[in-house]
Amino acid sequence: MCDSFVVLPNRTANGVMLFAKNSDRERNEAQAVEFHPAARHPGATQLKCLYIDIPQAVRTNAVIISRPCWMWGAEMGANEHGVVIANEAMHAVTGAPHTPALTGMELLRLALERADCAAGALSVITQLLERYGQGGNCGHLNPFFYQNGFLIADGREAYVLETVDRSWAYERVRDQRALSNAYSIEADYDAISDDLAGARFDFAARFTDLDRDAQSFGRGRCARGAELLAANAKHNARSMMAILRDHGREGQDPSWAPERTLARTICMHAGEGLRRSQTTASMVAEWTPNGLQLWFTASAAPCLSIFKPIRFGATVPKDANPLSDRFDAAARWWRHEELHREALKNYPETIAALAPERDALEARFTADATDIGACWREADAAEARWLARARAASGLAQGQAFAQSWRDHNRLAGIPDAASARA
Repeated sequence: MCDSFVVLPNRTANGVMLFAKNSDRERNEAQAVEFHPAARHPGATQLKCLYIDIPQAVRTNAVIISRPCWMWGAEMGANEHGVVIANEAMHAVTGAPHTPALTGMELLRLALERADCAAGALSVITQLLERYGQGGNCGHLNPFFYQNGFLIADGREAYVLETVDRSWAYERVRDQRALSNAYSIEADYDAISDDLAGARFDFAARFTDLDRDAQSFGRGRCARGAELLAANAKHNARSMMAILRDHGREGQDPSWAPERTLARTICMHAGEGLRRSQTTASMVAEWTPNGLQLWFTASAAPCLSIFKPIRFGATVPKDANPLSDRFDAAARWWRHEELHREALKNYPETIAALAPERDALEARFTADATDIGACWREADAAEARWLARARAASGLAQGQAFAQSWRDHNRLAGIPDAASARA
């Protein structure tokens, strides 16, 4: 489950486009923020994707991506030309393609590596989709099959692309747009695949699986996102971060805690039962006069995280070891998980204590992101203080099923007992 947003320059405070995404995956599915430089490849080279091999491009762009640790593809990212893309799982009445092919995350990364504008990225995805198809298991510990939707932007224009097997429709964004895990393009698409051409029809109405949507609450989250976008006539990077932290109207109550609701919110927290997904990484993009400015949490739970700056031409902070689904105290994503999982034991107290410092740090970072390394070090130090404070907080009584679901995942990840003693 994911949520993505774009706001065109006429709706922003600084007259520049803004983009944001929460990536929702399973709770131990660590997500790496990575820089991959531009490269040239010999002719006839094959690129090994998760399930199939395809011909490699002669030249690939430099990209910054957020990638689930066990996949080649990416949940979101940007390239050196200022193209930014996010993908969404879609559930169609025709069912999900199980035959191994390209995954939606691979289509996203391939478009970033091969396109120099949003329209070009749209073309890369639709051509690869028609040639190779999409499909294969995209779940970490639990099988998960789905179709894909994409939000694509380049600072000048933006598109929503929604797919069903090898078919597709796209719509150019006017003003602003939210996209979640539900088909949203109606009869006003700007183009549609040849196999669906003919009399205009409501794309979303034809393909939406209403039963799956009732589980994922995709249309509801999309409506909530659209409401939050519309509520602000002049968005900036920090207002987009705030949207990614939204827990719905219930979440505005200071006593709100993730275990008290079964709802799937934009800032999503996993729990027992069907809510396996949670927000495992978040990104905001801003096309400034000085170039594309990116902000990544590089951690789960944006409400408990700090958005930190990244841009092309600067060193992207990285861990010493490759990320995996096993706890690594040296890895930033896993260090934050200690804080995240401690915070769930008394969420109201923890969030009340850390939110003012979180917001103050982001206010400084967005005002001056010149020294990227210093921003990341300062954020790391703040999270270390928050972890100590969360461990010292009084734990609240938790529901047995909720607490057990976290104990099970802590054990699977190998999180030390000291980090989860009160789970």
